[in-house]
Amino acid sequence: MKRPLPPLLFALGVALILVSEYLPGAEAFPAWTRIVGAIAMSAGLILLVIARLQFAKAKTNILTFGEPGQLVTTGVFRLSRNPMYLGFALLLLGLALAMRSLPAVCVAAAFALITDRWYIGFEERWLSAKFGAAYEAYACRTRRWLGWSRTSPSQPARPTSSN
Repeated sequence: MKRPLPPLLFALGVALILVSEYLPGAEAFPAWTRIVGAIAMSAGLILLVIARLQFAKAKTNILTFGEPGQLVTTGVFRLSRNPMYLGFALLLLGLALAMRSLPAVCVAAAFALITDRWYIGFEERWLSAKFGAAYEAYACRTRRWLGWSRTSPSQPARPTSSN
């Protein structure tokens, strides 16, 4: 089965969110969530633009299923290994919150889950194969979605719970 490009999945998400206005649970959140939604949409758009500009500056491929040319690890890529997917997810979540719709929030969550399992795993395997130790080191210090270093030379790795 051929996978649609992420912008098409994003467009489908927008369409489903707009349709969700007619489902039960529309306007499930208080009015102030519209402001939170606007902030999330702004942050998502800013992330997308900055990440796109960084790819252009590095002269590397932006397409999901195209050969990666460069490993970009600076700028917004220091905060997230996937700032473009994070930007799309924030745009969808922001739209859902602006509409105050619980079903729309579920669409945004589904987008993030599908992206995480369907696209990011594929891209990470490809990047690991192409860039080897450089990508592995980057993956160790930068979270998949958002966050700073999990470990650093002066800080041991956090133990994991077996529960």
